[in-house]
Amino acid sequence: MSSTCVVLGAGLMGRLLAWQLARQGHRVDLYDASGPDAQGSAARVAAAMLAPLAESAITEASVVKMGHYALRRWPELLAQLSTPVFFQQEGTLILWHRQDAAEASRFSRQLQVTSEKIPTLGHAQSLDAAAVAQLEPSLGMRFTQGLYLPGEGQLDNRQLLAALRHELESLRSVHLHWNSPRSLDDFQAGAKGQADWVFDCRGLGARAQWAGLRGVRGEVARVHAPEVTLRRPTRLIHPRYPLYIAPKPDNVFVIGATEIESEDMSPPSVRSTLELLSAAYSVHSGFAEARILEIATQCRPTLPDNLPAICQIGPRVLQINGLYRHGFMISPAVLDVVLELVTTHGSTLAPQFPLSIEFFEPTQA
Repeated sequence: MSSTCVVLGAGLMGRLLAWQLARQGHRVDLYDASGPDAQGSAARVAAAMLAPLAESAITEASVVKMGHYALRRWPELLAQLSTPVFFQQEGTLILWHRQDAAEASRFSRQLQVTSEKIPTLGHAQSLDAAAVAQLEPSLGMRFTQGLYLPGEGQLDNRQLLAALRHELESLRSVHLHWNSPRSLDDFQAGAKGQADWVFDCRGLGARAQWAGLRGVRGEVARVHAPEVTLRRPTRLIHPRYPLYIAPKPDNVFVIGATEIESEDMSPPSVRSTLELLSAAYSVHSGFAEARILEIATQCRPTLPDNLPAICQIGPRVLQINGLYRHGFMISPAVLDVVLELVTTHGSTLAPQFPLSIEFFEPTQA
């Protein structure tokens, strides 16, 4: 049965949800405080890597399981788009310098524990210098050891956001309201003259209705490096934070990401910028002649346990939040759980991860 829906927030989660609701025959009004280019969204400043085993070193099993689900689900979703989006599934390469060997051993042990708990993920493959060079010839024999995580992937975050915007603009059942901030207080789902459903996907914009929601600052560089030919996302064991280099189309590379417990949205610090770019140069000397396209800052919406959650604060009012640094990796799972809730008022999928679904009245932060 067709319903009328309001979606608050046009970041990754809001766009995906509005699009899929419309495809299911619902009428959707999508509101966002910013414009159509998603400048205010954490999803715009991201590498969009789909790396559940790699991320298992720093997150919970539920997130890993959602990420594993996404490796199958993303190709299905992308196939529904009329605009192509870069997607690859060529695995993840893990590297480290000699002085970080102890940290690399700890990382490797954590991956082994994850693989034993979730056998369907597969196992990390140990590499010697020759095997590293075979996977990434441009690295030569620079690294004597590494790990390869087969099956992991990535997509282009900005291509996806633009493609979703195109789909939403082309659907007659969707009405887009850019530069139009709204809150849950502006709607009473199910009341006369109101939408049947309200979905709050505003990220940090929902702090007034979700106590404990906080921002975690991240700084990410985008560079154009014609002399670099990395074929797959490459992660460098770093003493202070997980560091990655994600190759995008046209010799563009996303290099990130710092993690700072702060909601400071000021420009990146000199220290962070030097660390990101120096680490990239230590992986491949071709980054020395790269051109910096941008160095951006964004705060990721994060709940106290660093895990995503769905909160039902009324019969047909859902808040979806806390995707933290794993938005692209877990959003297909979160999306499908929400769609189940709309269709059946329950979810058989959520317990499989598990994904938290809470039921309570909104509180003031």
